Amino acid sequence: MSKRVTTGLPELDSLLGGGLLPGTLTVVLGATGIGKTQLGVTFANQGLQEDGERGIIFDMTSRGDSQNQTDYAKRLFNWSITSGSTDENIDPESVWDAEQIRRDYLHLFRRSGRRVTFSDLEVDAKREWKTELAKKLNIAIAWFYGNFVHGVRRCVIDGVEPAEKASDSFQFHTFDYVYHQILHKDADWVARDLFRVKYRANAEKVQEHHYRHEDIATLLLYTTHEVMLDDMLARPIESGDVLSNANTIIMMGKTRDGAKMGRALHVAKHRGSACDDRIVPFQITEDGLNLQI
Repeated sequence: MSKRVTTGLPELDSLLGGGLLPGTLTVVLGATGIGKTQLGVTFANQGLQEDGERGIIFDMTSRGDSQNQTDYAKRLFNWSITSGSTDENIDPESVWDAEQIRRDYLHLFRRSGRRVTFSDLEVDAKREWKTELAKKLNIAIAWFYGNFVHGVRRCVIDGVEPAEKASDSFQFHTFDYVYHQILHKDADWVARDLFRVKYRANAEKVQEHHYRHEDIATLLLYTTHEVMLDDMLARPIESGDVLSNANTIIMMGKTRDGAKMGRALHVAKHRGSACDDRIVPFQITEDGLNLQI
């Protein structure tokens, strides 16, 4: 069996044939409040045991809803999450100082109450968004790269909200850039994007701090319109959808048995590995997610 990335939930690892595959994208689907963020925090925390560093959380929430990452981390793992700076004038060379750059959490886009699709934006609003995005992505590059050169090998993307078409969502537009131009890109080229004209002056340190992007596991938490697991299982995947490009898809939804409601999880896709096809009930307890296998 090839090297696996454990999720922090042994029962889920068993369903996944031993865990997730490094260097790949996993999408976790489910409605608000189903348990996605708890799964993400558990996965990130597991990095401390497996990689020597906890994973990082990139929060893309734009409507002001709290994802409760800080509360879950403290209650479940006694982990006090630290937040990265959103200062647009960040010095790229600060990435070499772990005390400055090594932070657990970054929330760049605080656009409370605004829509998440391009079709809802006027021309001027689109222009404003693209200008904001360009500035914010420079901060994101420094934060991601700075964490990776100091040993982080897990990344959780949280707060992605539902849209009728992924191609119309500026959150998916942003994620596509982050995934392909930072997370899934050779470290040397990420450093070039970060340092630009200062790259030659930092080239030696770039080589000293080289990491393999193939070792980074990414978990995308995607909120769906669908609440029931059966509806999620029936949803079509459009061409170019992030789901079609994911290596692994985990669905979390409500179930109904007569007058009783429950929660269940299903591994809908796990490319390159055997996996368990069962629909597995789970509960959310004071100790986190409890899969009932």
